[in-house]
Amino acid sequence: MGDMNSLAVAKAALRKEVKHIINSLSAEEKLRQSRIVQEKLFNHELYKQSQRLSIFLSMEDEIQTELILKNALSAGKSCYIPRYDSKSRFMEMVRLRSWEEYEALPITKWQIKQPSLNQECEEALASGGLDLILIPGLAFTSQGHRMGRGRGYYDTYLSKCQLYEGKKPKTIALAFKEQVRSHVPTDDSDIVIDMVLTCL
Repeated sequence: MGDMNSLAVAKAALRKEVKHIINSLSAEEKLRQSRIVQEKLFNHELYKQSQRLSIFLSMEDEIQTELILKNALSAGKSCYIPRYDSKSRFMEMVRLRSWEEYEALPITKWQIKQPSLNQECEEALASGGLDLILIPGLAFTSQGHRMGRGRGYYDTYLSKCQLYEGKKPKTIALAFKEQVRSHVPTDDSDIVIDMVLTCL
């Protein structure tokens, strides 16, 4: 029990520190890093080969993903975005068919767009799965260890992918260079990401 408690304390301290550092970055610096990361992703084989991918819709303290969504839609990829239930750990990936559909989406209390929970949507796992998931987070190591915001949405979802498909989709995290650390406190329930892309 003591170990679990010390892990929670370590995670909370790192979350606070990283949030403070990201909040101190200028809008110009966030945009500069986002552009480099976007270009790296567009040139990456995993992205180029992906046909069915999930793209998180970025908050202002994350690498910006609007251009990635635009690029993927225009390349004819099947794009899925997260739909969260803020009252639980439930998250699903739902199909977004066009930029117009994206622009018309309502905004949640977290200031991100998503279809309402009662809207009928095509769900990725019910329609053929995913080959690539772009993943947000607060802190990462270059080896792919990840610390999220503490709700467990992505860890839970990737376990579900494993269950449905017998394999996990490929995962790429998009991060500001300030989010990459030599060590991130994790336990066995924390997923390891295949690749962490930064501006470096």
